[in-house]
Amino acid sequence: MLLAIDVGNTNIVFAVHDGKEIRAEWRAVTETTRTSDEYAVLLQPLLQLQGLTFADISSAIIATVVPAALFDLRQLCRRYLKCEPLVIGDPELDLGINVNVDRPSAVGADRLVNTVAAHERYRGALIVVDFGTATTFDIVSEKGDYDGGVIAPGANLSAEALHGAAAMLPRVAIGRTQNVIGKDTVPAMQSGLYWGYISLIEGLVARIKEEYGKPMTVIGTGGLANLFHKQTPAIDYLDPDLTIRGLIQIHARNAERAKAKPPAE
Repeated sequence: MLLAIDVGNTNIVFAVHDGKEIRAEWRAVTETTRTSDEYAVLLQPLLQLQGLTFADISSAIIATVVPAALFDLRQLCRRYLKCEPLVIGDPELDLGINVNVDRPSAVGADRLVNTVAAHERYRGALIVVDFGTATTFDIVSEKGDYDGGVIAPGANLSAEALHGAAAMLPRVAIGRTQNVIGKDTVPAMQSGLYWGYISLIEGLVARIKEEYGKPMTVIGTGGLANLFHKQTPAIDYLDPDLTIRGLIQIHARNAERAKAKPPAE
């Protein structure tokens, strides 16, 4: 079985794939101080709930936008899973796509993984909107290549910035309000955050489509995608497992390459 690990700035997702389907998936807070042993303590009982042990996991793949977390996740795989993980960004890893930007090495691992998964499921030119700590709008060409994107502050990050910078404004949860015009501070803030974000999504999607000059399908993914996608026609599909599915595809691609590679003399 494969352990796919997606490390974001806010959350880390672990998923077990049995070769046919995602057997289990768990989410934890990203903490760069967590050691490989602590990861093992976290994962072992979760695996047991699914009738699994570390011995059932034979391979692993990691995508991380938090470099400080990588060392201990590698150690987790080496010490407890007895395997060397594939890591998105390693030069020898084949993603099967071109990265058509000025500095390919600077593109976040999750954005490249999303590109792979989105092209496999959806056809034509695409926009992948990933609602995480930052909200990213990534352009996938008809051929499946990464053609650039847009990075905006995430909705929760915007809410925290508003609370932290203004002494009289409380911390509020992101949620849909019935009315745009608020009659008190909290509903006014919630409206600005929610409907302001809807306008950001719709505005950026429209501008991207106009600049790209082709029909484009829009896919929403990430932790907050479900909160927004039903409230705007700008998002065509919701795909919460996009990144994990991309990791599974990339691992399968590279496993096949390794099998086809002639043995060293």
